[in-house]
Amino acid sequence: MPHIALVTAAVARGSDEDLAPLQDALQALEAEVSIVDWDDASVDWARFDAAVLRSCWDYTERVVEFLIWAERVSRLTRLINPFEVVRWNTDKHYLAELAEAGVAIVPSRFVEPGDDAARALESFLANHADAAEIVVKPAIGAGSRDTRRHDRARTDAALAHMRRLLDAGRSVLLQPYLERVDEAGETALIHFDGQFSHAIRKGPLLRPDEEATSELFAPEQIEAREADAGERALARQVLAAMPFKVELAYARIDLIRSAAGEPVLLELELTEPSLFFAHADGSAIRFARCLLERCRSAAAD
Repeated sequence: MPHIALVTAAVARGSDEDLAPLQDALQALEAEVSIVDWDDASVDWARFDAAVLRSCWDYTERVVEFLIWAERVSRLTRLINPFEVVRWNTDKHYLAELAEAGVAIVPSRFVEPGDDAARALESFLANHADAAEIVVKPAIGAGSRDTRRHDRARTDAALAHMRRLLDAGRSVLLQPYLERVDEAGETALIHFDGQFSHAIRKGPLLRPDEEATSELFAPEQIEAREADAGERALARQVLAAMPFKVELAYARIDLIRSAAGEPVLLELELTEPSLFFAHADGSAIRFARCLLERCRSAAAD
């Protein structure tokens, strides 16, 4: 049976609630499993039949190092998801590409290092005159770290936040804060091998005038949710619009509601998303079977 590495980070080992159930599911199917840190220089990645990215949640502060590592590992074993997907998905500029493909996204404006931050913010606010609040976040980020919700009247705070990120060489993403999230939360739709598995509701994460979290991720309120037909249709559209021909082992599509009540894409998680096995019976074993089938197919080739 294959030997599978579940790839995490030292700082995430106590926080990843998916690791233990996935390890148990794989071992129940007689696979050999090792839980390893992505930046552990002592690991011989070639000894694994697959390396499955699970909770490399510190990569955003070391993204160049992480991508160099991921490319190297992809040459030594089967990286899941593949390196080309990881490289594309770790930078939220992918939202612009999906929007050009016709996907309904949360309206987004990117501001790059060297741009005039004040002018960009002024233009963004003018284009979203109905937005009482806005969100400022890094284009490369995870877990709501360095992400804040700002009152549009507090341009000084929003501008200071933008400049701090830009001065650090980080691209900034501006979005209107869509107020329906306070009532409905987010819907995350999880897919294995391109097939819908389950969905969860995530409560609103950003509080007015609250500082960005300094933890790996902001505290989350999670519960099971039934995705409606519109959400599932948008999720299928998102998956079809991706610039890859490969079928992804896992994908999580995070949606919220527009002011008109329609689902729109907030984020597409293809690198290291929580998959929330605890909220869907049988989901861990479904994913484990997916991984083992990929290993068998690779061996047959």
